[in-house]
Parts: sequence; structure tokens; C-alpha cells
Amino acid sequence: MSKLQTKIPINTWVVASWDEYIQAIEEPQLEKAKGYYYNGQLRIEMSPVGSDHASDHAIMIFAVTLFATIKGIPLNGQDNCTLRKTGVQESQPDVSYYIGENADVIPSETSIINLDQCPPPDLVIEIANTSLSDDIGQKRLLYEDLGVAEYWVVDVVNIRIIAFTITSAGGSQRITESQVLPGLAISVLVEALERSRQENQSLVGAWLLSQFQQ
Repeated sequence: MSKLQTKIPINTWVVASWDEYIQAIEEPQLEKAKGYYYNGQLRIEMSPVGSDHASDHAIMIFAVTLFATIKGIPLNGQDNCTLRKTGVQESQPDVSYYIGENADVIPSETSIINLDQCPPPDLVIEIANTSLSDDIGQKRLLYEDLGVAEYWVVDVVNIRIIAFTITSAGGSQRITESQVLPGLAISVLVEALERSRQENQSLVGAWLLSQFQQ
């Protein structure tokens, strides 16, 4: 662990044991960082501070919750919550959701979702500004192995959403409409993000409401 204690590289995958990963994320200076562990490697990401990243994050949470509310789909979301398979894998996605029959599966006051005891989320969303290649690469493999049902990557720079459904065999394929939120077209979410570059979020929200009520 000596090398990691000297300087923990940021925004890159580093070979490490599980114990070294836990020690790394418990460093006081990394209190606000996001941690990932997969395939014997750790990755530490510092929280983005850009306005577009933060805005896209907020709009995605609002849009998914609004759609589920209007359509009567049970749903509970987690913002930057830790998903852990002890000794094997860990992630802190920007947003994750338990949907339908899984909506109430996570007890209140849970600090870390233990995937040895709980099912994985139905939907995971990563907001990618500088981390796009990793989000559609190594992290996608991580979420395939965790067994999430659906994975979206929001490309902040190019204003697009790359959405995947994950099969029971562990692979993934691109989708244009959500499978876990039936009827939700990815293109509508993309247009909401595009509108947010010119309009305030109240106007974007009113537009989403009109789309979801059709």
C-alpha cells in the first residue's frame, strides 16, 4: 500500500488489492471523491464542479422521477450511493434506481448497498464530462458484471445519452427506449438536455411534463 499512500492517482485505473482500495477511499482528502473497484483495480474520481455536468445530473434525476410518477411506476433513486460486493467490486454511480417490484428493497438508513445481500439497481446513470471513454468502457463492464438491468451514460460535452440494456448473460446492447421504464424514449431526455443549454430548468420541466402526459 506504500505507493498508494504516497500519492493516489486520480481518474485512472490502478492495480490494487481490495484492502488497498478500502484504505485509499478512507483517506481524509478523498472524502468527496468517488471510488470504483473492478477486476483487481481501483479508480478514484474527484467530484466534477462544472455547471453543465451538475445541470445534466439534476435534469436526469428530475426527468426519470417525473416520468415514473406520471406513469405510476414504483421507483426509488439513489444519488451517488455506494454499491458494494465485498472484496470483489464497488462503484459509486452518479444516479441509480430500484424500479417496480424492487422499488422498496433497500432499507432506509442504508449507508452502503451490500450487493451480497441486496439485488443490484435496475438502472444506473453516469454523467460523463471528462470520463466518457471509461464510462462506456471499463465501467460498462463493471455494471454488466454487477447485473444491473440498464445503464445510461450522459455525454455532457456532446449532449447525448448512450443507453444500454444488459442481458442475463452479462452482455449489453444499445437501446433507444428504456426497457425498465417502458415508453420512455431516450431521444426525449436528450432533447431536454439540449433545451437546458438555452432555457431554465422550470421551462425544461414544463416541456417534459407535456411530453410525458401524451
